[in-house]
Amino acid sequence: MRKKSFLFFVIGFIGVAFFTSGALQAQAAPTKLTFSIFFPPTHGQAKAAIDFAKQIEIRTQGKVEVTAFPGGTLTKAPQVYDGVVKGISDMGNSCFAYTRGRFPVMAAVDLPMGYPNGKVASRVADEFAKTVNPPELQDVKVLYVHAHGPGLLHTKKPVKTLEDLKGMKIRATGLSAKVVEALGGVPVAMPQGDTYESLQKGVVEGTFGPMEVLKGWKQGEVIDYTTECFSVGYTTAMFVVMNLEKWNALPDDVKKVIDELSALWTNVHGYVWDSTDEQGREFTKSLGNEIISLSDAESAKWREAVAPVLNEYASDTPNGGEYVKKVQELIDKYSE
Repeated sequence: MRKKSFLFFVIGFIGVAFFTSGALQAQAAPTKLTFSIFFPPTHGQAKAAIDFAKQIEIRTQGKVEVTAFPGGTLTKAPQVYDGVVKGISDMGNSCFAYTRGRFPVMAAVDLPMGYPNGKVASRVADEFAKTVNPPELQDVKVLYVHAHGPGLLHTKKPVKTLEDLKGMKIRATGLSAKVVEALGGVPVAMPQGDTYESLQKGVVEGTFGPMEVLKGWKQGEVIDYTTECFSVGYTTAMFVVMNLEKWNALPDDVKKVIDELSALWTNVHGYVWDSTDEQGREFTKSLGNEIISLSDAESAKWREAVAPVLNEYASDTPNGGEYVKKVQELIDKYSE
């Protein structure tokens, strides 16, 4: 009898232990998130975004696991935002400009305002998004926004004046397409991932982008000249967002960690933009490509040529004038 009682006790103990262990394991199971990144995996910005994901894992002590899908392998660049909204991915990183017209307020950041570098552009873009908080961003949780350094002109043939640019087919996205038009070129819309081949095959004769594209996207191999048109230096704002339902389901302590990291990572991307811009400059020079500097007089002509782009945005977008003023104020603030 005692043996049977002892046997029942052992079986019961094992059962309770197994149940308790299973319950603890279930309780400790991490929240798993997917992160769609449009940059190729070797790109400095992809690495920065992946580091952000790793820090979430570290600082939540394993409560969250993030699986990154760089290179548009989960959702292509133009579909990243909608992919987050629909839950195809839990987090996403791409450009607002890839869905032209979808983000009219955020388009103010992309105007040719003469951005000096990536750090300033990133801080401006992030603060603008979070202080203005436009209706177009209410269907996601905005983690942070960053933006590249001044967009410059990279071409197959030299462009030293506006006359040289007239009629050239230039790859551009979002508002930069209007910049190309204002300067006399013919804009051709396409994401960065398609630009190398299009330049190589002559589909386009040039592209607008920061210096980093010459190495990060290897475009220095298929262009011969860069025109430093800093007076019309635009940027392209890029989002890192999370599915709203997924965000709301996270515990408060995890939200706090992600918010704190997000506040830091705008600057991380900004520093990476400036570093990779310098790498792009050195890379294109190593290939024998020429960098053309515009004279002050020519720079003024370019600036005058794009003024209608700013004026059109201000007049055609509700509160557009206020948004342009806000962006300029933020550029001045962070350029000090």
